[in-house]
Amino acid sequence: MTAIAVPTTGQFIALDEQWSTHNYHPLPVVISHGEGAWVTDVEGRRYLDFLSGYSSLNFGHRHPDLVAAAVEQLGRVTLTSRAFHHDQFGPFCRELAELTGTEMVLAMNSGAEAVESAIKVARKWAYRVKGVPEGTAEIVVAGSNFHGRTTTIVSFSTDETARADFGPFTPGFKVVKYGDLDAIRDAITDRTAAVLIEPIQGEAGVVVPPAGYLAGIRQLCDERHVLLIADEIQSGLGRTGELFALDHEGVRADLYTLGKALGGGIMPVSAVVGSRAVLGVLRPGEHGSTFGGNPLACAVGRAVVRLLATGEFQERSRELGAHLHARLGELVGRGVAEVRGRGLWAGVEIAPGGPRGREASEALAKLGVLCKETQDTTLRVAPPLVITREDLDRGVDAIASVLSS
Repeated sequence: MTAIAVPTTGQFIALDEQWSTHNYHPLPVVISHGEGAWVTDVEGRRYLDFLSGYSSLNFGHRHPDLVAAAVEQLGRVTLTSRAFHHDQFGPFCRELAELTGTEMVLAMNSGAEAVESAIKVARKWAYRVKGVPEGTAEIVVAGSNFHGRTTTIVSFSTDETARADFGPFTPGFKVVKYGDLDAIRDAITDRTAAVLIEPIQGEAGVVVPPAGYLAGIRQLCDERHVLLIADEIQSGLGRTGELFALDHEGVRADLYTLGKALGGGIMPVSAVVGSRAVLGVLRPGEHGSTFGGNPLACAVGRAVVRLLATGEFQERSRELGAHLHARLGELVGRGVAEVRGRGLWAGVEIAPGGPRGREASEALAKLGVLCKETQDTTLRVAPPLVITREDLDRGVDAIASVLSS
């Protein structure tokens, strides 16, 4: 009996290269299985996942509670569209609102959709509630931001790779320097609908703003009758040791955009959550999504909410995050220039003269640790919150080996 040949890593990569668009540059690893903080490639090699899908896998690969919720719902109904009610939607919205301390939920799919939705809601609120003249509303954003890659969102990106050849761009945004409260103060006018901000900038290299910055934005928004929109798609849902990164500063937003971890690594699930006075401006027909809030997404999202409601994962991020930052801090001066971040999230700035980020990522993969560079000189570290202390040390030891050699 002739054995069936299993395609090799190289063959799978060749298929990707031939048949898919080249809008990503992945590491030369082809994953076929995953469990917890570990993945296995098509040739049986195991890797420690030190990226967790940019926070999409906060609960690890195939968390049993999340898989069980998905399987149970798959046996019932997966999609109705919002043309009808279904029995998972109302409970999902209520439970997510209760977890986040908000009053209303706008369910979508991707993080970019959540940001686009928040932009639309903020503009309508500005016209209907604040009294901004129609068509003139402005939103203040920060440079070096990453909120997605739709045409409108890249309109206010400062990343030339994200913008080049995609114009004309959507007007209505003012870009100011991240971390500069005076710049935001100067940018706000009577036409300002909102300030849209990442409490920690992920794509920029896990950049934490100065103390008092976020509280200062909240105060400015209150004084000028402006909405504060917090993009917590990467930083939220336990990643930094609190439910939201804003919680570290004791700050509340009017709207939060959520995604990634909300789908538990199983489904694309996103949402805008906030006050009824803001999200309540939407009326039937003004916004929607065929798959937004579908039964399968809601069932998985409810299971995610249940995991977060225990506080276990926030506590794991706090405790293990302190260990992670202590260990990475020991590498400063030994191939590392700086370590930034909070909880189980770190930007490791490679010292001048060291390997470029891509080179370091490839070297780590050879050592069995999957990490990814951002901004060319930064390794972005974001292991699943289920990781053990021993595996955390294993990953840091690999980083030390690559950067200090």
